Amino acid sequence: MAILKIYKYGEEILTQKTKRINFNLMEKKLPKIIDDMTQTCLMMEGVGLAAPQVGLDISLVIVMLPQKEEGKYKRYILINPEITLKKGKVLSKEGCLSFPGLGVEIERATEVKVKYLDERGLPVELTAKGFLAIILQHEIDHLNGKTFIDNLPKVAKDKALKEIEQLSKEW
Repeated sequence: MAILKIYKYGEEILTQKTKRINFNLMEKKLPKIIDDMTQTCLMMEGVGLAAPQVGLDISLVIVMLPQKEEGKYKRYILINPEITLKKGKVLSKEGCLSFPGLGVEIERATEVKVKYLDERGLPVELTAKGFLAIILQHEIDHLNGKTFIDNLPKVAKDKALKEIEQLSKEW
């Protein structure tokens, strides 16, 4: 297992829509990629990581949902995820491993339905609420070439970009 480089705001891969995974062609490579992404997410103390954040142009998301017991996580592996339904609205304070030190409030759906393939290539449909729904929206945005600041209204985005300019000096 390896800790992967996290790509930061301004790097081109974060603005590109990823390629869908052909599971049959990538089946042998996926376990190592998944393990490396999982270790990277945990090491960086993140709750989710999308493949473009580690320089991979593939449609893959890892979610490490913290559980009540300290140090325990429920891991979700989503291959080619698509949000098929969004319900409700909530303001969510979010950060991102590709924007170290930045936290912004974003409007997200309170509930989402996502269809994807699991690590065995089996189709799954997941209905998520609350924190998990927010994480899924954030990470799936990455697969579509969007970052969380792209969801901000113009004034808030301009303010965030000024903050990023300062923060990025330490990246």
